Amino acid sequence: QVQLVESGGGLVQAGGSLRLSCAASGSDFRINVMGWHRQAPGKQRELVAVFTSAGTTHYADSVKGRFTISRDIAKNTVYLQMDSLKPEDTAVYYCNANLNVRSGFSWRGYDYWGQGTQVTVSS
Repeated sequence: QVQLVESGGGLVQAGGSLRLSCAASGSDFRINVMGWHRQAPGKQRELVAVFTSAGTTHYADSVKGRFTISRDIAKNTVYLQMDSLKPEDTAVYYCNANLNVRSGFSWRGYDYWGQGTQVTVSS
């Protein structure tokens, strides 16, 4: 059973920093894409930052220059360092991954989501 386990988040003042972590656990899987989305109250879930299958990174325009996604391949973990936080960054942050999972003698792709972690930025 593969799952994504998130940690981090919390309450911070505007201008502050937080770091989120997301670890993929289980067996017989390979990571294709892994990153972070967020959903603010009354808004649609949106992509924040992601590692693509090519190993490159992509950021939402709203977080470029402030957020940094990194990873530890050996630990199947991605991190999101969030600096210069703004009140509009307040949202539930979700880790998301597309994984190839072994199924018998074949591999199949699946999307996984973490449980979500609240980030609140006060003004």
